[in-house]
Amino acid sequence: MDEFALIRLMTGQKGTKVSRPDIVVGIGDDAAVVEPGKDKQLVLSCDTMTDVVHFNETTMADADIGWKALASNVSDMAAMGAEPRWALVAISAPKGAGTAERLVELYRGLYACAEAYGVEVIGGDTTSSAGGLTVTVTIVGEVERGRALLRSSAKPGDAVFVTGPLGGSAAGLHALMSGAAASAAERGERGAALGPLLRAHRRPRPRVDAGRLLAASGFGVALNDVSDGLASEAWELAEASGVRLVLEAGAVPVLPEAAVYAAEAGADALAWALYGGEDYELVGTVRAGEVDALAARFAAAGLELFFVGRVEPGEGVVLRGADGTEQRLDKRGYNHFGT
Repeated sequence: MDEFALIRLMTGQKGTKVSRPDIVVGIGDDAAVVEPGKDKQLVLSCDTMTDVVHFNETTMADADIGWKALASNVSDMAAMGAEPRWALVAISAPKGAGTAERLVELYRGLYACAEAYGVEVIGGDTTSSAGGLTVTVTIVGEVERGRALLRSSAKPGDAVFVTGPLGGSAAGLHALMSGAAASAAERGERGAALGPLLRAHRRPRPRVDAGRLLAASGFGVALNDVSDGLASEAWELAEASGVRLVLEAGAVPVLPEAAVYAAEAGADALAWALYGGEDYELVGTVRAGEVDALAARFAAAGLELFFVGRVEPGEGVVLRGADGTEQRLDKRGYNHFGT
């Protein structure tokens, strides 16, 4: 099968038809052509997932890989307050039996995520690889002119918030890598408890709804997505804004199923929330005088919002315990080039 036949197999009927008026030329030409909305600015991001580093046959099926490859990019749009619109997908895959079938499954998951978030896949590239599978997605979104949300907007006195419970993805990965998920499946046990954790790791749900609400609010918001762990993302906010973030240990929301599983596994659920990553919730800051109004807007939209700390003058990130003692949080989460 040649490259173009493989592309037709992967994309099916979705690949060649132009399904929205904002897409002038889709897949099938040298490049795609899109029409941005009036008074909108484009927001662009790119993310890569590779075999072994991000997934293996134990942790994710091929359709999950496709979903998550796009979802991580959609989350970047959410963190900017943008609406995800178009995506380009580049895949490098090893030659051999079963590759075409794997890629069809990968695209099935990718298209499922695209449909869930209103994204159109408009092009990309497919090549062979001497190693494992690599998936790179470039996403383009739109945000109202001047409304993009940045990491650099936090100020002393602001409240720190997150948009949902954390630690679920790390707990799911632990269950998969430790064999707990496989053992439970074999015994027909704990499906209800482990299911949310496995879904959190394999099929994360980026918070575009919360990001768009924050962008529309017009409030003084700094924002980041929780891809590498709350501690790491809080550090990025602190450094970009030149401030110190104080997180209250008792206020950090942990997914209940993750807390239960951590207790059974002898693990630290709070550490998963702080350092596990891939929860794809949003962490941000808002002016103290806008806290109540923002909470009301989230409640009216049926969305969760947790206030977990405050911004102070200084630098870095600390975790404050119930007794008032402070622990400086390491600037770490997942680091591809760390030692």
